[in-house]
Amino acid sequence: MSSSSSQSMPYLNRELSWLEFNARVLEEALDARVPLLERLKFLAIFSTNLDEFYMVRAAGLRRKVAAGAPQYPPDPLAPADQLEAIRARVRELLARRRTALRDELLPALEARGVKLVRMAELAPDEAERVKHFFELQVFPVLTPLAVDPGHPFPYISNLSLSLAVEIRDPSNGSEHFARVKVPRSLPRWVPIGRDHCFVPLEEVIGANLGDLFPGMEVEQWFTFRITRYSDLDLGQMDQPEDLLESIEQQVFQRRFGEVVRLEVQRGLPESIRELLLEELGESETQAVAPLVAGDVHDIDELLELGDLLTLAGLDIPELRDPPYAPVLPPALRDGARNIFDVIRERDVLVHHPYESFSSTVEAFLETAAYDPQVLAIKITLYRTSGDTAIVRALTEAAEQGKQVAVLIELQARFDEQNNITFARTMESYGIHVAYGLPGLKTHAKTALVVRRDADGIRRYVHIGTGNYNSKTARMYTDLGLLTCNAEIGADLTDLFNSLTGVSRQKFYRKLLIAPANLRERTMELIARETAHAVAGRGGRIIAKMNALVDPGIIRALYSASQAGVEIDLIVRGICCLLPGVKGVSERIRVISIIGRFLEHSRVVYFANGGHPEYYIGSADWMPRNLDRRVEAMVPIEDIQSHKRLHTVLETCLADNRQAWELGADGMYRRRQPGADAERATQQIFMKDAWGAVTNVRESAKPQKRSARLKGNVRTEGKGRTEPARE
Repeated sequence: MSSSSSQSMPYLNRELSWLEFNARVLEEALDARVPLLERLKFLAIFSTNLDEFYMVRAAGLRRKVAAGAPQYPPDPLAPADQLEAIRARVRELLARRRTALRDELLPALEARGVKLVRMAELAPDEAERVKHFFELQVFPVLTPLAVDPGHPFPYISNLSLSLAVEIRDPSNGSEHFARVKVPRSLPRWVPIGRDHCFVPLEEVIGANLGDLFPGMEVEQWFTFRITRYSDLDLGQMDQPEDLLESIEQQVFQRRFGEVVRLEVQRGLPESIRELLLEELGESETQAVAPLVAGDVHDIDELLELGDLLTLAGLDIPELRDPPYAPVLPPALRDGARNIFDVIRERDVLVHHPYESFSSTVEAFLETAAYDPQVLAIKITLYRTSGDTAIVRALTEAAEQGKQVAVLIELQARFDEQNNITFARTMESYGIHVAYGLPGLKTHAKTALVVRRDADGIRRYVHIGTGNYNSKTARMYTDLGLLTCNAEIGADLTDLFNSLTGVSRQKFYRKLLIAPANLRERTMELIARETAHAVAGRGGRIIAKMNALVDPGIIRALYSASQAGVEIDLIVRGICCLLPGVKGVSERIRVISIIGRFLEHSRVVYFANGGHPEYYIGSADWMPRNLDRRVEAMVPIEDIQSHKRLHTVLETCLADNRQAWELGADGMYRRRQPGADAERATQQIFMKDAWGAVTNVRESAKPQKRSARLKGNVRTEGKGRTEPARE
């Protein structure tokens, strides 16, 4: 990992920093302290993360190289140099993955009765069972595609697994090439009859290729897989007349993006490799850099390792993390009390997944849907999941005649089609649906309920750090605030009016909103802390987020450090700031926490000369969050909540089990307990959601379910995993 020279500020390349994050994910697959199937899960997540990295980040760099794009200070590397560094680091990571899977995980799993077997290893009765499966379920789905003068090279879809087959015609000795796609509609791991023993689907197809090419001799076959450029180019669009239709068209066109990576099974003959490179190159529709040797990844026998998530889900309790049930927040444990009565008394701060999402956020919106005193509900949706309680609550509220407005972000990467489907479904219920604008994604996590209370109209608010997604709420660590603070409610009303109407709202009473005032206020808060330090009042900043990239923020943090401010940063993923550099960042420390849950909460703390301020919300310190997205950060003013947030941050900083520390050399090193007691952040919070309360397990919560979604619901793509997504 490289940083810039002394003539400019130290700055780590964001792409290489992201690869180091994914390397930390991979290390979980190699950690013997992690249960075996969970280690397999981390290896699968590493693989799907890398897929997405190539579809977007590496693919974008290739386009910059083709366009002759220059270096972008303060990044120390030009696009071409970044690509070369990426290729070198990925080679190392793939070798590490190969060792993890082949030498550690598969042998260890086999010793515990979980095994992937070759067709040649099957007993006669097992082989017959698999053959029967092939004939009934696989063979009818397959389509062999030959390549010769009468058969052009076929279209190959992004991330699909294929067989490259060499065939010989015994009548004249001529040789042919054919491609057979491994269907995504069938299970990748075919059971053979023994408990937890499977044969890969491509092995089943490969062993029966003679059925696809009768009268021909199948000489050999190998698997391969391509990755295509898959980002949307909405930033290049003029203002479209119909944003939904424009995005739908681009989602379709994404299928034909240029090939940016070729994965091949080790041992693939050079002749087939050259054929694939030649044909894939000729199929390109845009002038981009051609595939080079560094873009071809030789894998052992198994490709598309994201599918290992299926095996990681096997019901073998001793090989998995123990089950975890979220707790009920203390303020909401009295089931006889209305949630609005509770919020009127005091703010409620919730901590997911340790505290129940369904009994807090979903209950807030479900109660609003059925409460006759509720007049209106407004919400922003970035990513949601399936037939969720939240979407059902919104449709129910609309059917009951309440005013319901939803800002659904159509540009949420790789969730575009799901969100289009939800948008049309909600419109069919009479919900007012608005979309984001090109170049300005709505990433804020906000909900507003307008209610007629006995003493007048009151606005109840939820502002969080995570999506309104019941699935990720069980896997991501997030924070949320439930409040009826009048100024926050007024701010959120102004925000929704600007999103659904025509407005250039700049003034907000309490909220930090991007792009209106978030960058300016963040810089002011850092400068204020710097002034406190210069005046001898001390200075302290703690910030927890997913990524730190913005050069302006980094420069301000360097200045604060030099002025005497002590700064601790808990950055899960990309961090372009270099800590511990003499004379620059000596008072800055950076850690990253990797564990069972994806660290996703964003919290910022400023000591403020003894009058501390805390903010939570949706924004990382990245240019896109500060300038090109709608984000919301909310101040936490309740003193009891201050204590809880302090516990969260201090617990993270004291972690000596799940934390990785970034050094002045740009390298991450895992903390070790040594002689000290082990302190694992997520384990601590699973025992105690805030470090100071007694766990009360979530009870079944009866809810009305009269509203049902029409049409399709979301289904996860094969091999996809939510932890790869923001």
